[in-house]
Amino acid sequence: MTRLSRDYFARDTLIVARDLLGQRLVRVLDGARLSGRIVEVEAYVGEEDQACHARFGRTERNAPMYGPPGHAYVYFVYGMHHCLNVVTGREGYPAAVLIRALEPLEGIEGMRARRGGRPDAQLMSGPARLCQALDVGRQFDGADLCAPDALLFLEEDAAIPADAVAASPRVGVRGDGVALTVPWRLYVRDSRYVSR
Repeated sequence: MTRLSRDYFARDTLIVARDLLGQRLVRVLDGARLSGRIVEVEAYVGEEDQACHARFGRTERNAPMYGPPGHAYVYFVYGMHHCLNVVTGREGYPAAVLIRALEPLEGIEGMRARRGGRPDAQLMSGPARLCQALDVGRQFDGADLCAPDALLFLEEDAAIPADAVAASPRVGVRGDGVALTVPWRLYVRDSRYVSR
């Protein structure tokens, strides 16, 4: 399969978010591939976006969001969970797509073990769950997902047809009326792997 290139991520964040549905996230762990098809994402766009981590400007924590497209922004939330974002757009402008849910494809036994034997539909149905299943943590914060030797990267897979894509407001965000209502959560309609 073909890896997604830096040019893929150097586009408008909302376009990248839509196009990521159906693509494959791959984690190489101990020489083995773990992967899942992306079925749910959320876009976060700029310091004006009151739900975005960049709303207060650049900090040490959110610095990867300002970095080159195609890099990872991994943050720790609630003192226990990691969440994986892919940096998009132009360098210097904070924008990223949160990977919210994956359909498991490869390495499912290892995912089950890391997720305590949860049913397959719950292995990666949420941003923290997928990071746990793939063993993705802060070690990937700022990582180049487009590097030839990357242990975490994205591959081209089947596109999702427009009539199978749904949109809604983002989940569990804070901010102004716009932040709470923009339909920047995109997901594959009727997928049993989407977060609930």
